[in-house]
Amino acid sequence: MNPRPTPSDCGCADLPTTHSLTPDQALCQIEAAMQPALSDTETLLLQAALDRVLAGPVDSPIAVPAYTNSAMDGYALRAADLPTSGTVALTQIGIAWAGRPFAGQVGPGQCVRIMTGAQLPDGADTVVMQEHITAHGDQISIDDRQQAGQNVRLAGEELQPGQAVLAAGKRLTAADIGLLASLGLAEVTVLRRLRVAFFSTGDELCAPGATLGAGQIYDSNRHSLQAMLSRLGVIAVDLGVVRDDRDAVRSALQTAAATADVVITSGGVSVGDADYVTDILKELGQVKFWKVAMKPGHPLTVGRIGNAHFFGLPGNPVSAMVTFYQFVQPGLYRLMGCPPALRLRFPVPCQDHLKKRAGRLEYQRGLLSQVNGQLVVHSAGNQGSHLLSSMSKANCFIILPADNAGVQPGELVEVEPFAGMI
Repeated sequence: MNPRPTPSDCGCADLPTTHSLTPDQALCQIEAAMQPALSDTETLLLQAALDRVLAGPVDSPIAVPAYTNSAMDGYALRAADLPTSGTVALTQIGIAWAGRPFAGQVGPGQCVRIMTGAQLPDGADTVVMQEHITAHGDQISIDDRQQAGQNVRLAGEELQPGQAVLAAGKRLTAADIGLLASLGLAEVTVLRRLRVAFFSTGDELCAPGATLGAGQIYDSNRHSLQAMLSRLGVIAVDLGVVRDDRDAVRSALQTAAATADVVITSGGVSVGDADYVTDILKELGQVKFWKVAMKPGHPLTVGRIGNAHFFGLPGNPVSAMVTFYQFVQPGLYRLMGCPPALRLRFPVPCQDHLKKRAGRLEYQRGLLSQVNGQLVVHSAGNQGSHLLSSMSKANCFIILPADNAGVQPGELVEVEPFAGMI
């Protein structure tokens, strides 16, 4: 795929806020506005540092491995004693255990029984696997199929003291935690966690567990947002449901912006009589843009309130999730000071007829599977933006370009798996 354009070359830098941006234009504006914002740090024990972002680079304080050791269970010996033809007999003079080295020196015609990870005895430079020897008491016989230096891990062959190990901005994985532990580091300095406040808007919203009133629906968006934010490791501050009242929305936005790095709302960003969020954002702060030429998720508002970044997501549940993953999540990663999660997109044959009108890019819900060794994709069902059941069933987005006017069975479509995203 071609690299995403920057704000200076994507044609969106000077567009009015009322203009519908393409998804690429919207994303490059978000990335330009959201420079890494965190500088405060904290030092954590390794066991508490998973998914946190490194505040600075880490260099190795030691050589890894710290000493030359055996990669196999076998016998440590001198390469000079390896036969060039036939076999040779050597005398075993001791045993080297992991954590209990052999204290003597291996001389001509001698060998030491050695275990995986044990320090190589002085004088030895080669290990012969135990499966490749014949033993008779303290005598072993080896043949001419061995090579000098085999099955040996040299001190410092992975890392030298002072060598760069992890870069600043690295989001720590389980492997990173293990690597830091292998260097003898018990603590690590990381950036503080991003603080994200969020709320839903709408008189029709009812909390799960309560009894629905006339004309009400259960508030799913706030719970989806809580779950999606939790996956990112941010501090998620749930401000509940705000009713469709201008003063109430204004107060909630002011409270959220005063306490958080990022404010996210769902609902109230369209053009209905009770959709106050975008108008109040204009009063209190700045609207960067509020329409994206995509489906679902057209009414996406992006801006600022004071020092807080703002995302106003659509009220329809699927629209809210799509816009979160395509725009909010990359923006949050950028603010956190780490690279965004890798997004894989690739073409696969579509097994169904997909309906679409030309005009807007669409993120349809799909079900990626393997048939006779080949990846294929099916529609996950009804694509209505209010239907979370098909989002729950899906495991990928089917991305249909703006000029696409529908897909016939067997045609190639671009998919983006949810793995690592949802």
